[in-house]
Amino acid sequence: MNRYWVALAATSIVATPATAATPRDGLTSAAFSARDKAAALAMIAKADEGAKAILARAPGDREAQLVRAMSLAYRAKLQRGRSEAVEAGRLFGVLATADPRDPEAQAAVGAWHIDAVTDLGGFVAGTVLGAKKATGLAALDRAVTLGGNRAMFPALAGLLRLALDPQDAKARALAEAGAKGATPTVLDQILQRNAAAVLVPLRAGNTKLAGALAKQLLPFGRLAR
Repeated sequence: MNRYWVALAATSIVATPATAATPRDGLTSAAFSARDKAAALAMIAKADEGAKAILARAPGDREAQLVRAMSLAYRAKLQRGRSEAVEAGRLFGVLATADPRDPEAQAAVGAWHIDAVTDLGGFVAGTVLGAKKATGLAALDRAVTLGGNRAMFPALAGLLRLALDPQDAKARALAEAGAKGATPTVLDQILQRNAAAVLVPLRAGNTKLAGALAKQLLPFGRLAR
């Protein structure tokens, strides 16, 4: 890859706090700041324990439920764990069904399906995990619609679409929207910068490079394994 684009990508990831304030912050740090697989897994485990503690006091806490499901999905991704991946997908579906207008639940469903298809291919992802491209894209579209002007939803959708298919017709418009959106959280800020990074090769007409860069700018894309 051209060194200019590598340097550009390196500047697109913002640092996350060394000490996570919440379990969600811990997952964000694991996804974008962990130095290696072991460190990421330790951070995921800590976030998961925090979510479990919250659920022990308040079983209906949606944020903690989402963090638990994300922890399973992230661990499954790093360890190639089928059972945890399937359970994460089930939990995301439960959250989305319980509140169909929650953009974060829709984004989680969409990311789970599209990441699996990108990683394993459509046939294997469908056969082994039950992941489907059409289901994932539809959920991402709903997340963007429901997410208002927050950067994370179009930015994430654009990056996932590019990682799956660098020729995706909707990806650039989503990345453009993500680069202009509101950033109320650290995750919004990270994804906005990453969307802005992939826009550079997209605007230059280099979709192949944009797709490769998108894979690096999604969770754990730069992790030393």
